[in-house]
Amino acid sequence: MDAGTPLVAILKAHQEWAANPSTGKRADLSGMTLNEVKLSGENLQRALMIGVTMLDADLTGMDLSGVNLDRGDLQRSNLAGSNLTGANLSNTRFAGAWMASVHLTEAKADSASFRKAVLKGGHFQDFAAHDTSFLQAMLVDTHFHQARLYEVNFTDADMTGAQFYHARLQHCKLNGARLLGANFTGAKVDHCTFPLASLTDVKFNRAEITQCVFRDADMRGCDFREARMRGGDFCRAVLTGARFGRAQMMTADFRGANLQGAREMTPEKLMLCLTDQTTILPNGKKGPYMKNSGAEKPTS
Repeated sequence: MDAGTPLVAILKAHQEWAANPSTGKRADLSGMTLNEVKLSGENLQRALMIGVTMLDADLTGMDLSGVNLDRGDLQRSNLAGSNLTGANLSNTRFAGAWMASVHLTEAKADSASFRKAVLKGGHFQDFAAHDTSFLQAMLVDTHFHQARLYEVNFTDADMTGAQFYHARLQHCKLNGARLLGANFTGAKVDHCTFPLASLTDVKFNRAEITQCVFRDADMRGCDFREARMRGGDFCRAVLTGARFGRAQMMTADFRGANLQGAREMTPEKLMLCLTDQTTILPNGKKGPYMKNSGAEKPTS
């Protein structure tokens, strides 16, 4: 019997079990080493895969919903279009994996690694992660609606067009990340860091932003309308053309920031923020902001 026969038998029994749990047997690949295995299109929903090693594997289009992949190693594997809805991905390594259009809705990923993984167009709705790394990952056009992200590292990731509707981000690192056109509408962004990030045209409408660091970030055209901002470090950030209509702002630090052309700033808002002689105010003049100066009015 060749080495592939046991796996074939496991897969067949699992299909029977998936159709009728009283027959067949749930697949248990825990602890197995299946490097370069080809399982494209297979159904392993709710399988046990604890500690499985599947380096450089072809797992495209698979149904892996509800699987337990705790401590798995799937580095450099191809999971494009696969369904991992509700999966347990804690302590799993996906470094360098190709995961375009992957479905990770309601999945859990504590202490997992997606370093340099390609996750373009991925679905992360209701995704929950703690102490997980997306360092230098490709996350263009991903959907993180209502995701819960705590101490997640997105440093230098490309998140252009990513959607974070009503997501909750706490103590996350987005240092140097590329977030052009991203959307944080209704999100709660708490003690997160964005230094040197590219945030052109990002929407923060109705977001709650608490003590975040945007130092030296490119925030041209950002939309903060109706946002609630408590504190925050915007030192030397470029906020030209940003919008602040009905935003609630308190003690935001705009020292050295460029606010030229920023719209819907009011004297009340600017008086609650920190500005200095290196701040460029909405009318294009240097700060600090002085009450009744009219410097809150943007240049035409």
